[in-house]
Amino acid sequence: MNRCTTPSSSRYPAQRGPRFFHAAWMAVVTCAALCAVAPASAQVQPGLGLSRPFPEAALRGTLSINTASEATLNGKTIRMAPGMRLFSPQNTLVMAHTVLGQTFKVNYVLENSTGMLHSAWILTESEAAQPRKGSDAIVTNITTGSGATLK
Repeated sequence: MNRCTTPSSSRYPAQRGPRFFHAAWMAVVTCAALCAVAPASAQVQPGLGLSRPFPEAALRGTLSINTASEATLNGKTIRMAPGMRLFSPQNTLVMAHTVLGQTFKVNYVLENSTGMLHSAWILTESEAAQPRKGSDAIVTNITTGSGATLK
């Protein structure tokens, strides 16, 4: 009886296969855990003197998210663009549904073609203290079937 110990033998997958995959899986999990810890320590905390570059077209206002598609901006209801981005003071994305009903001082940008809210940055206290042009011109961007704008 000639016994072969190459990987093509019938006993190789049964004896070493699960151990190999378990060791590989543990290496992946360990690497993922170590990589997840590193970015958290590198995040920029508000108030460290670092400033975010806001677009020139960004205006200052007060924002409250009402629903997934509507918000209140400077006391008036406005529709949010389907890809609207809300940034935290650490410049990370904030899911709008997690801040429903909360009010923030923000810099914001509207889409030129639709007037919908495109992007907003929640400000730190130091950013809010810096002067920036506000917008009193927003009335609403909700229209009736006739195309007339409601006021």
